[in-house]
Amino acid sequence: MRRAGRTSTVIFDLDGTLMDSLPLVLRAFSHALEPFAPPPTMQIFAQLGGPPERIFPGLLGGDRHLREAMKRLQTFNQDNHHLIEPFVGVGVVLEKLRLRDVSLAIWTGRDRESAEWLLRRHGLDVFFGTILCGDDLPSHKPDPAGLKEILLRLNADTKTSLLVGDADVDVLGGAAGGVDTVLINHAREVEKTVLAKSWRTVSSPFEAYELVLRCVEQTK
Repeated sequence: MRRAGRTSTVIFDLDGTLMDSLPLVLRAFSHALEPFAPPPTMQIFAQLGGPPERIFPGLLGGDRHLREAMKRLQTFNQDNHHLIEPFVGVGVVLEKLRLRDVSLAIWTGRDRESAEWLLRRHGLDVFFGTILCGDDLPSHKPDPAGLKEILLRLNADTKTSLLVGDADVDVLGGAAGGVDTVLINHAREVEKTVLAKSWRTVSSPFEAYELVLRCVEQTK
């Protein structure tokens, strides 16, 4: 399936798309919730959007243990976030996109402090014209407000933009914002209603990067 023309703007999710962080993030959530609620499965995790303080109440059944869970999460992250690495090939792909004058952005549910720390640590911050994090707006994925804000900042057109993410909320947010979305499913089963709204679905980040490069190189 080809797009109408050359892709000139690419918006990436962060965790599970550029950063190989999902196993560690899932462990962090499980550690934070362990005394109070069952740990989220990867299937549930893929449906969540926004920073932990916004999604924990739903997993905890209320706000009663939110403060304690957030403290446990913060401690776990401080002890382990240095273990997060980009997926193989991320830097090369971003450099190729930059050389092709593609505008790049990040739309993530991760909080700004940790998102910027990860990008700086791995020298990836220099590639992105704008970054929209989970604590920047009152709403979060799948609400398309963040996506629309990115397009506004970059003066980008929905028809020449492409969103790349690994969660259901990425697809739903992209569809609501009128932007084609590449879904990385990491070999998990995805609901048919979500698949129907994705432009393309691939099993790995590497496949997504290759697809993005082909879209950028497309001239018609």
